[in-house]
Amino acid sequence: MHSYLRAIGFSNIKRDKELEPLLKEVSDHCDKKVAVKEDTGSEFIELSKEFGPDIGITVCGEKDEDGFHREYYFPYMKGSGVTTREDVGIEKHGPRDSYAGVCEDMRVGVSLIFYLQNAAEYKKECFQYKIKGKSVSTTFAGLSLQGKVLLPICKSKEQIVSDREATANRSHLIAAARKGDEEAMESLTLEDIDTYTMVSRRIQNEDVFTIVDSFFMPYGMECDQYQILGEILECQKQSNSVTGEKIFQMRIDCNGMQFNICINEKDLLGIPEEGRRFKGTVWLQGCLNFS
Repeated sequence: MHSYLRAIGFSNIKRDKELEPLLKEVSDHCDKKVAVKEDTGSEFIELSKEFGPDIGITVCGEKDEDGFHREYYFPYMKGSGVTTREDVGIEKHGPRDSYAGVCEDMRVGVSLIFYLQNAAEYKKECFQYKIKGKSVSTTFAGLSLQGKVLLPICKSKEQIVSDREATANRSHLIAAARKGDEEAMESLTLEDIDTYTMVSRRIQNEDVFTIVDSFFMPYGMECDQYQILGEILECQKQSNSVTGEKIFQMRIDCNGMQFNICINEKDLLGIPEEGRRFKGTVWLQGCLNFS
């Protein structure tokens, strides 16, 4: 059973026996259906049904002359806007028709690996050769099973502007360093040394989260799970239409990268409000925008 069902308000489902009627509901009364004809003559089908604003379950499988055969399912949250326009590589998950995406975003400094939400649409674009040479943007979203709300760091307007300029400058340096620019590499090295010195000095008298404003780093053994800390830009409290469980949907600014996350009210410590910060672990999902 998928552990992240809890994040969209299905914490009451503990066994596969309880899950089956829910998946049947998705298959029989889906809100969205995408089908792709395979070379074998069968169809890859992606069925999605919402159980609240921008949250739901997607069921994927194969349809042949004997009917629909479910292969896998996953809970999702629909993101908004465009998170990144960097080039994305897509890899298949072993024998299943599910996919992982990877991109290099300079704002984060690590390779971002995410679970692809719209696999059928991706397969259709590849089959029709429409994706070749096409600029594709990506919208990220995250499901979280644990998180807490932190108070913001008090900053003046000048500090906010200065931080944005420093972040933009660092992104340019990283991009240049990856192209082999030795001066950029040296600048980044000196900057890291200065940062280490500053943190070592301040950590003696300050809490680490008054020094670190935001971060985005890999978490655990799964390649698409991350520990994040970012500013809450928007926050809404919603309900699961089936269970009535309360969930928080937030838009986060993390290292200059904005995306939506969803967490069950039971799993969040603190009261989220605009301007405060969210710290927690997320399962990163992504939707490729072809149009």
